[in-house]
Parts: sequence; structure tokens; C-alpha cells
Amino acid sequence: MERGNHTVTEFILVGFTTDPMMQLILFVVFLGVYSVTVVGNITLMVLICNDSRLHTPMYFFIGNLSFLDFWYSSVYTPKILVTCISEDKSISFAGCVAQFFFSAGLAYSECYLLAAMAYDRYMAISKPLLYSQAMSIKLCAFLIVASYLGGFINSSVITKRTFALNFCGDNVIDDFFCDLLPLVKLACGRKDGYQTLLYFFLASNVITPTMFILASYLFIIATILRIRSTQGRLKAFSTCSSHLLSVTLYYGSILYIYSRPRSSYSMDRDKIVSTFYTVVFPMLNPMIYSLRNKDVKEALKKLLK
Repeated sequence: MERGNHTVTEFILVGFTTDPMMQLILFVVFLGVYSVTVVGNITLMVLICNDSRLHTPMYFFIGNLSFLDFWYSSVYTPKILVTCISEDKSISFAGCVAQFFFSAGLAYSECYLLAAMAYDRYMAISKPLLYSQAMSIKLCAFLIVASYLGGFINSSVITKRTFALNFCGDNVIDDFFCDLLPLVKLACGRKDGYQTLLYFFLASNVITPTMFILASYLFIIATILRIRSTQGRLKAFSTCSSHLLSVTLYYGSILYIYSRPRSSYSMDRDKIVSTFYTVVFPMLNPMIYSLRNKDVKEALKKLLK
């Protein structure tokens, strides 16, 4: 790819700040967040694998979500930590392509996985007597594989099209990772076809799963309202409250970043929102699915003993 009369071999990641003291503070903060993310997600995966009481479809999905979040955070955070303490802010062209490919693939996969988890909650609440038969291990495994395949097939296409753009201007990315919007901002020439592709990917990978999740919860709410006792309603709602919170935080931040008109973009503000769904959210998920979960708490006590 040509940048003027020169070949682009690397990009420069601006990061969050150029102040050395703030960079050191951010290093400590991100190191702490990443440590909690790694420990939390690995612990949850170990608990689900070791405790037979957690060998249910719901925990099968939660375990895979923890694996995905651990991987997702690891795509970004190590490079952020290096950028905070090193004077070298560069990332190679190949490194940028790899980071973009895995970040997009994992983000799309998580969108599909959260939609699959919404279907699981719908079956558990709306058809409890058929739940075990309907959510068989084959179906659960198929939904997991389909989520990853869909995510990374789409990621392959968008990565190829993004890095086929002509980067003829500056190679400084005003962000802490190789994200789509800053890269498109660097590209020059006609981008009409690419913009159409972006809208298609937003619709197929974010909007469509969002609509599926909303439909699932409409059926769930209708089922809960038919439950006569207040205690029964609360118990039914508690089984999907963690997933609902997770969906709201994840989809809310992604839609905020990628569904707004270009005239409203603010790189400083978008960096904060991007940090939430790339670094903070993977740390929160184990807490969301375990702090109020008696089964997970009992499994942890058993493991510690």
C-alpha cells in the first residue's frame, strides 16, 4: 500500500495522553484491570469445567463467553501496556492487520454469542419442561461454533476491504488500537462503496442480533407476566437479569460508537467508550454472572476447600 511515494510499513498509536505521569498511572490501571480480567474469566471457566452442577446449557454459554472475553481483552491490553511505558508507539502494518482481524472477529462473535444466550434464556423460561431436550449439547455446540464462524468470516471480509484502502496521508492513528473508524479516517480516495459495506456489517452483525435479542425478551416478558405469584416472577426474571445487563452494556457501547453520523464523532470521547467494551467489559462479565449466582458461589467455595 502506498502512502504518497512511500510504502506504509507501520502505524503510530497516539494512545490516551502524552504526559509521562499520566501514562504511568494508566499503565497501573490497565495492568490491574487486565489482571482481574484474566483471573476472573479463567476462574469462572475452571469452576464450570470442574463442578458437575454447572454442566448445564446456561453455564456452557457463560464459560464460552468467559473464554471469548479473556481472548478479546488479550488482543488489546498487552499492546496498551507497552504503549503506556514505551517511547515507541508504533505498530507494524502486519501487527495492525492482525489486531484488527482478531478484534473484529471476537467482537462479532460476542454479538452472536449473546444472541444465542438470549435464545437459551427464552427456552429456559418459556418452555422449562422441554428445556433439557431442546437445548441439547449438540445444539449448544452448534450455536457456539456458528458464533465463531460467523464472527471470523465477517472479520475476514471487513479486514481485507479495510486494508485495501489507499493510505496516502498520515500514518498516525488517534486511538489506542487499530480500530475501524480511525483507519478509515486515514484513508484517502473514494470510500463510497466501503461506507455501504460498513452499514451492511453493522446491520448484519449488530442490528440483527440486537433485534433477535429484543424479540426473545419480549417473549420472556410475556411469559413472566403470565406467572401468577410475585415470587415466581422475580425468580424467573433473576435467571436472565445478568444476561440482560451484559447485553445492555456491550451492545449499548458498540451502537454508540458505530451507529452515529460521522459529524458527531469525537475521538477523545470515543476512546473512553471503546475502552469500556474492549478492556473494562471483559473484566465485568465474570462479576455480572457470578456475584449474585448461588451455584457459582458454592462451586467456588468447594474449589477453595
